[in-house]
Amino acid sequence: MQILNILTRRCLPLEAFEAAVAFYERLIGQPRRLSFDYPAYRLKLAQVASILFIGGSAESLAPFVATDATFMVDDLDGYAQHLPLVGADIVEPPKDVPTGRNMLVRHPDGMLVEYVEHRTKHPADILPV
Repeated sequence: MQILNILTRRCLPLEAFEAAVAFYERLIGQPRRLSFDYPAYRLKLAQVASILFIGGSAESLAPFVATDATFMVDDLDGYAQHLPLVGADIVEPPKDVPTGRNMLVRHPDGMLVEYVEHRTKHPADILPV
């Protein structure tokens, strides 16, 4: 099992979403590697480098603002088995999402983390060793 990348999450109003994503594309010098609508939650998502942008209304963002980070992993099921053994609590078990599968986990220090395993892994999402 390996954590491939850790994403900083940025929740913002839908009307500010495209401008924010474009700003970071220019600032960092990388195009978004991921961009999709999540109709089930009325959200737009995009990833630029290690920033995950989540755009929506205050109501649609409400379930997501408490999550502190996203850990991209290579084996979601492995982490689902391992994390409770080291003191973490699975808040939401693994489920299908547009990019693959995810789960929500509270670490022993209280940090709330989305763990996600993408169906298609981007080579730039692997942290240097």
